[in-house]
Amino acid sequence: MKSKSIKTAFTLMLMSSMLIAGCGGNNNNNAADSTATNAPANTGNNAEASAPADEAMDTSPVTFTFFGADASPNWNKMQDDVGKVITEKTGVTLDAEFDVGSGGGDQKIAMMAASGDVPDMIFAKGNLGTLVDAGLILDLTDLIDKYAPNLKKIYGENMNRLKYSNDDQKIYSIPTNMGVDQQSFDAGGGFEIQHRVLKELGYPQVKTLADYEKVLKDYVALHPETDGQPTIPLTLNADDWKIMITVTNPAFLTTGAPDDGEYYVDPTTYEAKLHYKRPEEKEYFRWLNGMYAQGLLDKDTFVQKDDQYKAKVASGRVLGLISQEWEYQDGENALKAAGKDEYTYAHFPVTLSDQYKDHSFQTTGIDAAGISITTAAKDPVRIIKWLDWMSSEEAQILKNWGVEGKQYTVNADGKREIPADIQDRKSNDAANFAKETGIGQYNIFGAHYGDGVKDSTGNYYTTNFPEQIVASYSDAEKESLKAYNATTWKDLFPGEDAFPTKEWGALYNMPVPTDGQYQVIFKKTQDIIRKRIPEAILSKPADFDKVYDAFLAELDKAGAQDMEKEYTELVKKRVSLWTGKQL
Repeated sequence: MKSKSIKTAFTLMLMSSMLIAGCGGNNNNNAADSTATNAPANTGNNAEASAPADEAMDTSPVTFTFFGADASPNWNKMQDDVGKVITEKTGVTLDAEFDVGSGGGDQKIAMMAASGDVPDMIFAKGNLGTLVDAGLILDLTDLIDKYAPNLKKIYGENMNRLKYSNDDQKIYSIPTNMGVDQQSFDAGGGFEIQHRVLKELGYPQVKTLADYEKVLKDYVALHPETDGQPTIPLTLNADDWKIMITVTNPAFLTTGAPDDGEYYVDPTTYEAKLHYKRPEEKEYFRWLNGMYAQGLLDKDTFVQKDDQYKAKVASGRVLGLISQEWEYQDGENALKAAGKDEYTYAHFPVTLSDQYKDHSFQTTGIDAAGISITTAAKDPVRIIKWLDWMSSEEAQILKNWGVEGKQYTVNADGKREIPADIQDRKSNDAANFAKETGIGQYNIFGAHYGDGVKDSTGNYYTTNFPEQIVASYSDAEKESLKAYNATTWKDLFPGEDAFPTKEWGALYNMPVPTDGQYQVIFKKTQDIIRKRIPEAILSKPADFDKVYDAFLAELDKAGAQDMEKEYTELVKKRVSLWTGKQL
């Protein structure tokens, strides 16, 4: 393993501040699929590629070490149904460690980069650059070309998007945190309201911030307590990087901008700036300030920890959330397990005014966090072959559907079906179901097709297609959807066809400099944002403008403009690499 100087190691330790990745605001965000493309759904022509006959996969027992930057509370050490089949078919067992809490792997990966002590494989998210600069990640270009026919088939003409950067065109990671050719059928984000609230108020219009505020205000006036505890109209999760998901990302979503991490990019000039500088976003934070002043925003929002936030959701007394379902899912799953479906949440594309459109479903093309092989791997060829098998049609069906005869059946017409009792457990006992079956736990290990894509048998690769999604809804959800003339929550949102595909992809996955002034300035601006945004929201309404304007001035004083210029050049280089445009 390559070592670094003390100075460089210290710099790398600063990478715990890198939170660009994992902050996508897409309403279809979840642990498996978080982005989409414009490509149409396939219709049964995805026969899996085959490895050369003389390159048969070794299936002798072997253990690979792995670290994942996301938490995985339902990981069962491959002793679940899916994991056992994977080991049986491939001989591979994973000695896996996942980040705990809401740290995003930042501190752990910074320590790895400084020490050179890395596992065989790593899912590094936005911290990949830290490991690349430390010389700890293998170039996968030749390995994919020689040993990964399934990977090449799935990525096809988009292989160019796997290249690290315009200046370094090696492939350091396989995008696995997204589904290729994704066609989203449901929404899992936006502004959430409990079904019981909507029902009692006669399913009111919920399109603007004013609409949303009125619903919460009207209901808490009628029911100041829930099950003997004070009703909470709205709470947010500001613990560590999750402040982006529930506090700051909604500022651009409600004001007609797509998710580009901490930046807004002008679609014509490609000029990048911190999105907080957009005047319309200031108005979003002014709205939150007003919610707090009225007592509608939980007073503990900026001091509570992740587990406290989820416990409040699980209590059923939180009327509204502004988040992604994967972020609060543990709390909602507890409600489902308790039979309190009316306390779970509907999803709405709320905007500052009817002037704006929610861009949650604007497509980014193939571009997502992925899995890498490190210099510590003793047998990278076997690892890439395993990842390729995990990308095969057989493995994708296994990972998404489970074991035939156990989690699904195949009827006389060849259609895969989930029995009602299995679907009930999947919907209402999600955590235990995932832990026992392994379904949904292995998607980051290998490329995979997204929702809406059919395999060689004419069945969907995933279980997220309209009929199955509707079957998974509770009666409370179905009742709310019917009231809003919708079949799924996505029906309420602007679809992919409302926007062009972003030429620069998902910028929260774009490599950024891990040395020099960029990281120093980025950390300074992040510290300012984490301090000043809560300060602005909690200030007296009469002081809001003064506090917010001082916040923007402080960003520039810390060097934000120089950082933005450097980021703009990175955006332009990425567009040039992916599109061939000369910028």
